[in-house]
Amino acid sequence: MPQKRKDLNITGPNLWYLVGLITTDGCLSSDGRHIDITSKEREFIEKIKAKTGIINRIGSKYGIKKQKAFRIQIANKRLYDFLLLTGLTCKKSLTLGSLNVSRKHFVDFLRGVIDGDGCIRRWIHPTNNREQWSLRVCSGSGVFIKWLYNAIGQMLNVDGKVYRENERRWVLKYGKMAAKEIAKRCYYKGCLGLNRKIKLAQDCFNSYNGWGKSKTVFA
Repeated sequence: MPQKRKDLNITGPNLWYLVGLITTDGCLSSDGRHIDITSKEREFIEKIKAKTGIINRIGSKYGIKKQKAFRIQIANKRLYDFLLLTGLTCKKSLTLGSLNVSRKHFVDFLRGVIDGDGCIRRWIHPTNNREQWSLRVCSGSGVFIKWLYNAIGQMLNVDGKVYRENERRWVLKYGKMAAKEIAKRCYYKGCLGLNRKIKLAQDCFNSYNGWGKSKTVFA
């Protein structure tokens, strides 16, 4: 007899983290059932499986530049339909718009987005020799980036800037103080996430402020 497929029971923070990750680093198949999650780091895919109870095997694939990546492909109609209700679609890269995200778990969704298409960066300022930080999220959809900018402002009370880097790339960027606040709220103790970005986020929100007030963080 064929093995009975285990139904997914992913809820709360882990569910909304996956929504954010799939929004950026995932794909919905046109068959109305399959969901693909891809990462360059096998350890990360294994962590997702362990935290969510997904039993699907890990496969591999190669990009245009022949770089190897790891993937899990989930066949689950209920999850697929839930993702459609949030506003995701197949072939979403350029058509992604505003999403229906739980206010309660917005920080988990945002952490998934940052782990997928975000960057937490540290450097030393060349003139004052102080440690600087920034947080960026990139997307091919300007509508999505502008929605995310507004949602982060409303939910986390921080401000950043949106700009178009080129014809196919929109960027949402936050400076040091706003990045610290986002990192502190999104990467809390015990959260599901990409290990190296969890470490960067912890270093970011533990870094020295340098000044007491910021124009990008609102009380």
